[in-house]
Amino acid sequence: MMHQTPVCRQIILLGAGRVAQHLGPALWRAGHRVTHIWSRTAEAAQALADAVPGAVPTTSLALHSLPTPDLYILSVPDGAVAQVLAAATLPPRALVVHTAGALPLAVFEAWPAVRGGVLYPLQTFSAGRLIDWSTVPLCVEAAQPADQTLLLEVAQSLSQLVETVATPQRQALHVAAVFACNFTNHLFGVGYALMQQAGLPFTLLEPLIRETVQKALAQPPFTVQTGPAARHDTATLERHQALLHQHPTWLAIYNQLTASIQEQQTVGAPNNHGRLSL
Repeated sequence: MMHQTPVCRQIILLGAGRVAQHLGPALWRAGHRVTHIWSRTAEAAQALADAVPGAVPTTSLALHSLPTPDLYILSVPDGAVAQVLAAATLPPRALVVHTAGALPLAVFEAWPAVRGGVLYPLQTFSAGRLIDWSTVPLCVEAAQPADQTLLLEVAQSLSQLVETVATPQRQALHVAAVFACNFTNHLFGVGYALMQQAGLPFTLLEPLIRETVQKALAQPPFTVQTGPAARHDTATLERHQALLHQHPTWLAIYNQLTASIQEQQTVGAPNNHGRLSL
């Protein structure tokens, strides 16, 4: 069950991309008031404002002319955060947070008049997908204790999984998430393409994918590694390499992952307790 919001916070959302498209309505459902939504294009700002009752779309970064909210949430690509901060005119001592996993809190140091913070949702966001925000880990960081308290309050109104996470740990978390999510999804895509090439339905792989994920969540993943690389099955590896010869990029990935699996086995093998001896 989602936490109740102790205070209705006034929020201006800067950005209308994939994260903002999920975050804006979630903030409204949690009891906050998103007063304005900014985007570079009027169409994007209007589309998101239509999904957030009471929100006013804008393409102007003259933010000092708007009523000052409790919080500005800057939900744009990492490379655009500094650009938006440089272009915006903010009221003195405005609390501005970004939603990026890899971007340090120190990005705000170039704007000493701004109180900086981070509200990072550890989730993948795509159009048309429903997100249960109560299960989304939210990582919070702020330079000032009072600001961190406010961010924790907002985060806890959205999710049951809220942590205070400093920049170095958050950046490590983001790298781990890229391996676990983005790279894994790419490998699913390679598998999908190979199944299509063979004239087979991708659904044949679904039970295997589900069992693999469930097993990796139940035990340390390295301890349950299977497959020809783990078995050092040279004959099977060579057959696979021959089949992938027409896809040199995928062959390179196959060879690199095979080497990584085998190297990991030499670094630490499962002990009698199912854990790695490192």
